[in-house]
Amino acid sequence: MFQTIKNEACSEITEKKSKFICHAYHVESVEEIDAILRKLRKEYHDARHNCYAYKIIKDNIVKSSDDGEPSGTAGAPILTILDGRNLSNILVVVTRYFGGILLGTGGLVRAYSLATTQTLENSIIVNQDLGIECKFVIDYKDLSEVQYQMKNRNIIITDILYGEKIQITVEGKTEDIKKIMNEKISDRIVLDNIISQKEKYIYIEN
Repeated sequence: MFQTIKNEACSEITEKKSKFICHAYHVESVEEIDAILRKLRKEYHDARHNCYAYKIIKDNIVKSSDDGEPSGTAGAPILTILDGRNLSNILVVVTRYFGGILLGTGGLVRAYSLATTQTLENSIIVNQDLGIECKFVIDYKDLSEVQYQMKNRNIIITDILYGEKIQITVEGKTEDIKKIMNEKISDRIVLDNIISQKEKYIYIEN
């Protein structure tokens, strides 16, 4: 289990006329990160720097970028804060508009650190862990009972599709999902009509 952020967060600070705009995102792949960076570079095309750091729990991917700032003054301070707070599956990007006054190495480190800290304070910090997403089919008459049983077992229903029968998508801890597979969950319901299952990072309630 590890901690991450659940929401996108943003904040802005000004240091000696330089403006620092910080965004934090929950991410789970490098592809997501690349798309976000492309979007921000387009949105802030007139900014001098888009510095960032990210951590992906899968494959233990960690990267930071100073994006033209002096080495170690932007990406590294952002990453240090993420490490200090034990956050993963997260991307933080700080966009800087230069205000005409040089901040020096120490000033840059302080500004990028402050922008990151302030943004994380606006974030919702949650626990996340590797679990399972499972899809299965049930009869209409069993829907209320299945909803009740899922709630009692701390399994979240994320989607319900209504057709000839009902297709339900749930996610939960691996051990909880495995208990409901091919198992009698009430006096008359066995969830044996499973369409698919896959590993997925899920949010864990505190």
